[in-house]
Amino acid sequence: MNVFYEEDGSFKAGTVLADNTTSLQIETAHGKRIKLKANAVMVRFEGPAPIPFTEAAQALAADIDPGFLWEVAPQDEFDYLALGRDYFGHAPTPVESAGLLLRLHGAPMHFYKKGRGRYRAAPPDSLKAALASVERKRLQAEAQAAFVESLTHFELPDAFRDKLHELLYAPDKNTIEYKALESAAAATGMTIVHLLEKCGAIPSSHGYHLNRFLFEHFPRGTGFDDHGTMPDPDDLPLAEVEAFSIDDITTTEIDDALSVVRLPGGGWRVGIHIAAPALGISPASALDELASRRLSTVYMPGDKITMLPDPVIDRYTLLAGSARPAVSLYVFLDGDLVPNGYETRIERVPIVANLRHDTLDAQFNEETIAAGALDFPFGRELEMLHRFARQREIARGKADAQQDRQDYSFYVENDIVRIVERRRGSPMDKLVAEMMILANTEWGRQLAEFGVPGIYRVQGGGKVRMSTEAAPHEGLGVAQYAWSSSPLRRYVDLVNQRQIIAVTQGVEAPYDFDSDALMLAMRDFETANEIYIDFQRRMERYWCLRWLVQEGVTRIRAHVLRESLVRIERLPLFARVPSLPELEAGTHVEIDITGVDLLGLDLDCRFVGKAQS
Repeated sequence: MNVFYEEDGSFKAGTVLADNTTSLQIETAHGKRIKLKANAVMVRFEGPAPIPFTEAAQALAADIDPGFLWEVAPQDEFDYLALGRDYFGHAPTPVESAGLLLRLHGAPMHFYKKGRGRYRAAPPDSLKAALASVERKRLQAEAQAAFVESLTHFELPDAFRDKLHELLYAPDKNTIEYKALESAAAATGMTIVHLLEKCGAIPSSHGYHLNRFLFEHFPRGTGFDDHGTMPDPDDLPLAEVEAFSIDDITTTEIDDALSVVRLPGGGWRVGIHIAAPALGISPASALDELASRRLSTVYMPGDKITMLPDPVIDRYTLLAGSARPAVSLYVFLDGDLVPNGYETRIERVPIVANLRHDTLDAQFNEETIAAGALDFPFGRELEMLHRFARQREIARGKADAQQDRQDYSFYVENDIVRIVERRRGSPMDKLVAEMMILANTEWGRQLAEFGVPGIYRVQGGGKVRMSTEAAPHEGLGVAQYAWSSSPLRRYVDLVNQRQIIAVTQGVEAPYDFDSDALMLAMRDFETANEIYIDFQRRMERYWCLRWLVQEGVTRIRAHVLRESLVRIERLPLFARVPSLPELEAGTHVEIDITGVDLLGLDLDCRFVGKAQS
């Protein structure tokens, strides 16, 4: 005797060795002996043997149309044998019974299992929905297979074109498009990004990186909404100075300018003039809302995304040939350049020159200062400011810090990049930096003295944080440091400028210590600033790699930082060199450039040897 039985949700056949009424000892089709409860037996049969019997039942089940079976089945719960008599027109044979069970069990959309051998036909609406789902999945599977076929032949399916940004930057891994990309990438041995590039979906590696940043942080685009009107601050008194700015040639948001006036009784008056957009951008105005969303200008080689609209920048930038609204800090110096007084004024400042690094670097440096070769516009004023800056640096305890470090300026034009190396701490850099530190320190002191909150950069115990209360910045060696010198480019500087103007004018400050707007500005700026700086670093790395490709560089010098990490000489570029032997930090080496990945921002290098002196 043989039995067809149900076990763990599936049907099997076996030979009875012993029948104990409530239980049976059987040998499975594969020779295993088990104990089986009698109520698990669905069909008893003499022959054929279990394996041929199961194969015959499966063949019969395959010939039964579940749709037709559903149509002839009763709507109420039924026993499979009762349905078998109606379907076959006679009492079903053991093979027919087993085949029917397999068909009922294998059609869960059509029949709901209610117990052993008992089923119920699915309601028409449920069956229709289930069949539609199956059809949809079938079509999706066909579409996915077609996508994979196209992608493995490096052809971009049309359905991908409107979804490229999502697939590249924020993919839904449950979509058939992404699943097709995964399959095709595995088949071709490529990453998804490189596969899409091969398919022509990424025409520009630069665009790939820029669009990722914009997709994540500027989903509404980089344009500006209507920012309304601004009050006219042109009724301010005109300063009796001839101010000049010092900036890179690409700078359009000129926040700061300087002036030097020799006083009749001896000594000097140094003016630190900061553009004053706070006079025209009131808190909670439409323009303020725009600025508070962006929080900072975003910089990248060859381009930038400004915090403020161009018309606002044009109105307040300290452009040569104009008199622009400014918050001015005047520092009064004795004959030895020691400060003996400060004064803040709100005024219009005549800007007579916008000096640029590319010209000034050659005119104003250690050599020309030592030689007294200062016969160029503002040469004497710059020399005096440099002496004052040196004194300020010494007073802060930071003299000669970072003299050997390099800065790099990136210039991109017509997709060609120039990377210009500049030594950090040049006379020009030093005097500008010290004047801005002085302004931010003194205005921070004034806010604290008047009990008015500001947004301070604080450093203690090696940790840098932002605070609304004045506290030392150990890294700069100052008692307090309130960012105030770049209000066209940083939102916290704009907020601080409003507070400084209020203190100067003797009116109530816009923000108090309990101000939610002040706390939000501080918190949001810190988050945005980290994101923007990280993006700038990534784009600088990108353009360094582009420069290597552009110049056809295959071998270059580097110096060892630690283990396999080196820094490429003449570029702000770090690389891993797996083949680098154990060498002391600072050792100069030569490496071969064996591969540049502009999408992954990776550089493949091979150690050649120690560099010759």
